[in-house]
Amino acid sequence: MTTFTAPHQNTSGVVASIKTTLGDTYRGFLDITHNSVALLGTLFAVGLIVLSARADLRQSAEQQLLGWLLQRQEASMEETLIAVEPTAIDRVTAADPGDLPKQQANVTFWLSRKYRVAPEPLGALVAEAFEIGEKAKLDPTLILAVMAVESRFNPFAQSPVGAQGLMQVLTRVHTDKYEDFGGQLAAFDPVSNLRVGVRVLQDCIKRAGSVEGGLRLYVGAVTTDGGWYIDKVMAEHMRIQSVALGKPLQRYVPPARSVNVVAPAAPAPVVAPGTEIEAGPAAPAATPATAPLAQS
Repeated sequence: MTTFTAPHQNTSGVVASIKTTLGDTYRGFLDITHNSVALLGTLFAVGLIVLSARADLRQSAEQQLLGWLLQRQEASMEETLIAVEPTAIDRVTAADPGDLPKQQANVTFWLSRKYRVAPEPLGALVAEAFEIGEKAKLDPTLILAVMAVESRFNPFAQSPVGAQGLMQVLTRVHTDKYEDFGGQLAAFDPVSNLRVGVRVLQDCIKRAGSVEGGLRLYVGAVTTDGGWYIDKVMAEHMRIQSVALGKPLQRYVPPARSVNVVAPAAPAPVVAPGTEIEAGPAAPAATPATAPLAQS
């Protein structure tokens, strides 16, 4: 009977070969690692000797190491304190003046120079004033003139009586108008304040029947006829309008007409029947008085 042992012997030879290869690889790895560690140790020792002998090299190395550590620390602090927000640009109220129509661009650059405000945010406000002015049937240069006189294009301005924002609207009086924009804090959002201010100005002009009268209502003049304010706004309005049309600036603006309301006559005294009244000096004639107006 014949026994076949060749396959078993072949398998044993392959296993032995693999074991030999793995063993050689492992020993080679150990030798390389050992030699590398030895080389690094040698280089480190040589470096220490050189640095010990050369004070200038040691100082330079220390400065480089310190600078690297400080950079790492600053980078770590920036990552902790300043969160990256690529969508922050969506909150910015700004526009490239070069993309605006010619009239709006002229007005933007002129206002930027006069009031020392960056042209990019001014460009967005000018474009908004032209757009909303067309819808409200108001001259956009008048809207811009009101902003210029009221706040000098400072969106965070506040008057002693509480008027806030670009158009200096009394937020506590017009709270309902800010509900469509999320609440009273929208008074400090330039576009929201502009839109609410235009609504108030439009209502004032409708009530008064004229631009001059509307401006008087807008400023809330109760002790004067508001002529000083009307003249100032109308003069700036004329200048901005001239800039928009490419015309020379007007130096003279006619003063606004004062709007006086005659006070009602005092009622006659009630006299009991049969009572004699002595003659006396005639009562003075009623003098024109200014009617109190609601502040904007």
